[in-house]
Amino acid sequence: MSDWPQPPAPDRHPASFVTLAGADWLASASPHPRRVHHLWATHPTAPSVLPCGTVFDVINAPALFGRRMADCLWAAGPGSGPVAMHRGRLLLFAARGTAQRLPALLSWEEWARSVPPMLCHGAGDAVSIPPLHPLRAAPDAPPPSSRWLVAPDVRHPWLPGPDVLLWACVRAARTAPEESPATPDAVRPATTGAGARP
Repeated sequence: MSDWPQPPAPDRHPASFVTLAGADWLASASPHPRRVHHLWATHPTAPSVLPCGTVFDVINAPALFGRRMADCLWAAGPGSGPVAMHRGRLLLFAARGTAQRLPALLSWEEWARSVPPMLCHGAGDAVSIPPLHPLRAAPDAPPPSSRWLVAPDVRHPWLPGPDVLLWACVRAARTAPEESPATPDAVRPATTGAGARP
């Protein structure tokens, strides 16, 4: 990894690039960190898979709701740990044990019905993470579907626990735009024939 870190493209924020210290932290989740570093050295633009539950848990939320959570964490909360976008979902890296505790905490909240289904990855699970070095795209190209929004940049990043993420979930649910009563009928297929309404 002699060319580490790759200089950020002028149109990309430096927070979207993993530093060497951040890569060390990510690799420490694997039982074989040297192999992970070798994989990244030979394929720096490829996504990779890391186990959860030893160094971090991951809360996997739908993109829009996850973005609202991250906005709440940064606007009125303590900030966030690493955050990534992968295949249309937002990955919030969290403290170990969060994947087990957050669903239990949410079940007690009155706003839990407003929280979309989230996947909580903890011990025994693995997640795909974006490449450490994103490919440079044309200036007018859309951002890649797999990318870091807040890349790990230190060896021991602060990670939110279940209490902080519960707070963010409730705030994001409260700020979500309410669905119009006409919306469900608008997407219902039209009926033709004998069962059609006049």
